[in-house]
Amino acid sequence: MTNSWTDIRNTDLVVIMGGNAAEAHPCGFKWVTEAKANRGAKLIVVDPRFTRSASVADFYAPIRQGTDIAFLLGVMKYCIENNKVHWDYVKAFTNAPYIVKDGFDYQDGLFTGYDEAKRDYNKSTWEYQLGPDGYVVSDDTLENPRCVWGLLKKHVSVYTPEMVERICGTPKDKFLKVAQMISETSSPTKTMTSMYALGWTQHSKGSQNIRAMAMLQLILGNIGMRGGGMNALRGHSNIQGLTDLGLMSNLIPGYLTIPTDKEVSFDAYMSTRGFKPLRPNQMSYWQNYKKFFVSFQKAMWGSAATAENDFAYDWLPKLDVPTYDVLRAFELMHDGKMNGYFCQGFNPLLSFPNRRKITDALSKLKFLVVMDPLQTETARFWQNHGEYNDVESAKIQTEVIELPTTCFAEDTGSLTNSGRWLQWHWAGGTPPGEAKNDTWIMAQLYLRLKALYQKEGGKVSEPILNLDWRYKDPGDPTSDELAKEVNGYATEDITDPNDATKVVLAKGKQVVSFAALRDDGKTACGCWIYSGCYNEAGNNMARRDTSDPDSTGAYAKWAWSWPVNRRILYNRASADMNGNPWDPTRKLLWWDGTKWTGYDVPDIAPTAKPDVVGPFIMNPEGTARLFTRGMMRDGPFPAHYEPFESPVVNVLAPKIRGNPASRVFKDDMAQFGDAKEFPYAATSYRLTEHFHFWTKHNEVNASLQPEFFVEISEQLAKEKGIKGGGWVRIWSNRGSIKAKAVVTKRITPLQCDGKTVHIVGIPLHWGFTGAAKKGFGPNSLTPYVGDADIETPEYKAFLVNIEPIAGPVA
Repeated sequence: MTNSWTDIRNTDLVVIMGGNAAEAHPCGFKWVTEAKANRGAKLIVVDPRFTRSASVADFYAPIRQGTDIAFLLGVMKYCIENNKVHWDYVKAFTNAPYIVKDGFDYQDGLFTGYDEAKRDYNKSTWEYQLGPDGYVVSDDTLENPRCVWGLLKKHVSVYTPEMVERICGTPKDKFLKVAQMISETSSPTKTMTSMYALGWTQHSKGSQNIRAMAMLQLILGNIGMRGGGMNALRGHSNIQGLTDLGLMSNLIPGYLTIPTDKEVSFDAYMSTRGFKPLRPNQMSYWQNYKKFFVSFQKAMWGSAATAENDFAYDWLPKLDVPTYDVLRAFELMHDGKMNGYFCQGFNPLLSFPNRRKITDALSKLKFLVVMDPLQTETARFWQNHGEYNDVESAKIQTEVIELPTTCFAEDTGSLTNSGRWLQWHWAGGTPPGEAKNDTWIMAQLYLRLKALYQKEGGKVSEPILNLDWRYKDPGDPTSDELAKEVNGYATEDITDPNDATKVVLAKGKQVVSFAALRDDGKTACGCWIYSGCYNEAGNNMARRDTSDPDSTGAYAKWAWSWPVNRRILYNRASADMNGNPWDPTRKLLWWDGTKWTGYDVPDIAPTAKPDVVGPFIMNPEGTARLFTRGMMRDGPFPAHYEPFESPVVNVLAPKIRGNPASRVFKDDMAQFGDAKEFPYAATSYRLTEHFHFWTKHNEVNASLQPEFFVEISEQLAKEKGIKGGGWVRIWSNRGSIKAKAVVTKRITPLQCDGKTVHIVGIPLHWGFTGAAKKGFGPNSLTPYVGDADIETPEYKAFLVNIEPIAGPVA
C-alpha cells in the first residue's frame, strides 16, 4: 500500500477492482465502512461477480475478467475529454511534459521494437529525449505531440465507452456512471482510493493492470494524499514482509537486485545503478544504492566482507536468466533438471497452475523437503487418493522429508501488514510434538552444512564458511537478534566528518535509520528499508500507543512503518508547488517557510524547497511516471490484451494472443485451449469462511464451507440443464474436475463483441488432506503462463467447458 488500512477512512470514494475486500479482507474492510459512515464516502465495485463487497457498494458494474486495462484506459479518456484532470498536479508532479524519443510508437497492438521470435522488445525508443545538459527535454504547455501527455491522449483515444462495452461487457451506462464518479475526485478537495488484490495480479498483464490504475490516480492527483493511493491488499499477514525481504528470485532484501552473470565485477554491477538525476536539483534517492548494498554485504559476511574483496561481491550468486520464478523452477523440474526442492510454508500442488504438470515435476525430483505446520497436499503428492489425486505411488521415487514447523501464533517476531506496518507479536502458545521454529530449522541446516564444508571441503565454500553468524545461540537465533541485524548497526566507530575526535555512533550500536548507512563498510544492515525498526530507542515495532493527533488516521506511535515510520508514501505530493496542502481540511504535510512539517514523516528532505525538489524522490526525474520508459517488458503504457485463453479475440489486435511479451514455454503453448472447445470464461476466488488451504484442517471452518463447488449463472444452468446442488464436470485443455453447482444471480452473462459470455466461478480451498470433504481446485484447469514482468501465473482468466453429471453414490 502507498497508504494504510487506517487511512482509508479519509477517502471520498473507494474503488474495488481486482479484489473483494469484504470477503477476503473483512477486518480491514471496516475502514471502508467507517469512510462511508463518517465521511459519506461512496463505494464502487467492478467485478465479474456480484461479490460481498458489491452487496454493500453504492454502485456495482460487471466486467469480464482480464479486461480491466481497457476499462481503466476508457476512464482516463473520459477524464481527459471532460477536463477532469488535476492539471497543477499533473504538470508539476508527473512526467506528462517530458518529450519522448522520435521513433517510439504503438500500432496494431504492439509497441515499437517487437521481436516475435523472442517474444520481447528492443526498448531503445522507449526513452526521453535528452538535452545537451543531459536532462530530459520538457514542454510545460503539453502541446508537443511527442510529450508524454500527447502520446497518452493518442494511446487512450480508441477506448470509447462503446469500445469498453464491446471488450469488457460492461453496459455503456454503467461504465459512464463509474467514470463520472471517479472523475469527480480530480478536484483538489476530493480523493479516491484504489483497493486491489490478486484479481489484478494474477493475469498475464497483471503488473499493467496496477499501472493503469496508478496512472489514473496520478491524473486525478490522488497519490500522496490522505484518503488516496494505490492500496494492494495482501493475502497473508506477512506477505508484504516476505516481499520486502527478497521473495523474488532476482532480489535481495530491500528491493536491491541480484547481479547477472554479465556483471562480473562490483564496478560493473554499480555502473548500471548510478541513478543520475534526469532533471535539475532532483534527489534520485537510489543514488544511495551503494550504501544500502555494501551494508547488506556486511550484514551477510561481516569482517570477511572488505573493500579489498569488493565487500564479498563475488560470493553473491549471479543470475544466468532474468528470474528463477516458480514457473521456471517447475519447468526445470519437469524437464528433469532439478534434483531437490525446499518447500517452506506453501502448497504448490494446489497453488501452481496446471496441476498435472506440477505432479509430474515433483515426481522427477530426487528429494522434496516440506516445512509446514500442517499436512499439505504437496507433502503427500505421491499418495493415491482416488480421483482427487490419481497417481501411481509405486512409480514415484521422490524422497519426501517433512519438517514440522510452528504456526504464526506459536512464534515471536514481526509481521508486516499491507500498509507496511511492522507489528511485533508474541507467542500465544507452545508448538505441538516435534514442531520447531523455521529459524531453528534453518540454523540447524546451516550449521550442519558448514560442518560438512569444514570437514570435506567443496567448490566455492567461502560464502558458507564466512557467513556472519554471531548469535548467542548459533543453533537458535532469536527474533530480537534477527530484527536488530535487519535494522543495522555500526561495525566500527563512526566519527563526525568535521571532527575526527567526535564519535557520533559507537561500534556495535544500532543505526537510527538508513540515513546513517555508509558505503565504506562501517555499517551493516540486513534490509535498508527496515532500518529504524529496532534502533537504540528500542523495538519500535512493539509500540502500542493509539494516539492520533487531529484524527488523521496515521497512528504514528503504533508499531513502525517502513520507510522511517512514514505512513503515506510520496506525501510531499499532498501539497502544491508552494508547499500548501491541496485540501486544507485534509492536511498531511506543509512547508512552514524553512522546512516540511505535519502529521507524517516527510517523504522528502526536510529542507527541500517545494518549488525545487519533486515529490517522487526515488525516481531520477523527481516526478511520477505516466510513461515508464523501458522499465516494463510489455510496454511503457498499459494496453489491452486478452487472456491467453479468451472467449473472444482481441478486437484491437485480432492477430495477437495473450500478452505478446509474456514468456511461454514450448509445451505449454500447445496446451492453450480454444473457445470453440472451451466456450466459458472461468475465474478463481476465495471465501471468507476459509483461509487458503489452512482452515480445511479445522472442523469449524470445514463445517461452514464443507464442500467444493462452482458458481454459475441461472442462464448458463438453464442452457446446460444444470440444477442447483447438482453435480457437474468442469474441464479445460489441462484437466478435469467435479463439483457441486451453485446456481446464482450473483453471476450474469455479459455481451462482449456481439457474443454472449458465460462466467464460471471456481473457489480454491479444497484438497485431499484436512477435515473438510475432499475436493478439487482451479489449478487443475489453469494455464501455465504468467505476467510478462513478474511471472505471476494467470489464475483469474481461463477457458473451460461444463456439463451436468450424475453425483457419487452415497
